[in-house]
Amino acid sequence: MLKGLAITPPVLGRISIGKVVEKNGKRLPEKDDQFTITSQVQNRDGWLLHPLNEELRNGKDGKLRSIPIRLLFNEPDLNFRADYSLFDRNTGRTLCVGNGETCKRLTKDGIQSLSCPSPDGCSLAQGNACKPYGRLNVVIGDDDPLGSFVFRTTGYNSIRTLAARLHYLQAISGNRLACLPLELRLRGKSTRQSHGTPIFYVDVTVRSGLSLEDGLLEAKQLDEARQASGFDQSALDHAAQRAPSFVQEYRHEISQTPGWRRIRHLYHGVTGH
Repeated sequence: MLKGLAITPPVLGRISIGKVVEKNGKRLPEKDDQFTITSQVQNRDGWLLHPLNEELRNGKDGKLRSIPIRLLFNEPDLNFRADYSLFDRNTGRTLCVGNGETCKRLTKDGIQSLSCPSPDGCSLAQGNACKPYGRLNVVIGDDDPLGSFVFRTTGYNSIRTLAARLHYLQAISGNRLACLPLELRLRGKSTRQSHGTPIFYVDVTVRSGLSLEDGLLEAKQLDEARQASGFDQSALDHAAQRAPSFVQEYRHEISQTPGWRRIRHLYHGVTGH
């Protein structure tokens, strides 16, 4: 294995709650009130839609506001990773990634471990240059149980809600988070800061049509079936925990992708609140 290679869940596509529109000859990010599922292929018009995007819209009046999912891991932090990220506005490279206590920062002497006072207390983060950045990997459908779709967000509402939900669901399911029948759900609310305009954020709940008790029972049955077949969930979680840092993977993704500036605006502008 190559040393320092970032190992992350295999990604089959993307989930966003935003889109790119053309205004006055410019392609600009725009917030939306529904999910969009895309492939990993991009052309001059944007990301190509994944076949699941149309399939899941059937019977939902054209608005995709919920997506049936499962998670890959029992450990919440393996499914949803969040940190503070600071990017170089000219190159798109990651300059600093921290958790509010410590950070990894790219300096003239290489990558250094430093204290992280969070964006409000960091001189390097002035001008809204450092933002919270979350990545949620989910499984959609049964075609590839180890392949995932990734939802990226810089929104505090989505990050706080997803982190809390995953820890709560892990606790009440007896550490069977990966076996729960779940649903990615889009919610809206208005705040004083939004001046009454609805803002949308992402939540995770037990799948529609199931009570919490039904979902827990289904998770227990699936867990028992997987164990009987030889599926070792603990070993899968352990393998993911041993993987190197995500920093290198994201820096490569941004800096090596054509038109990264537009993509960066998408990540920071229309991928969730």
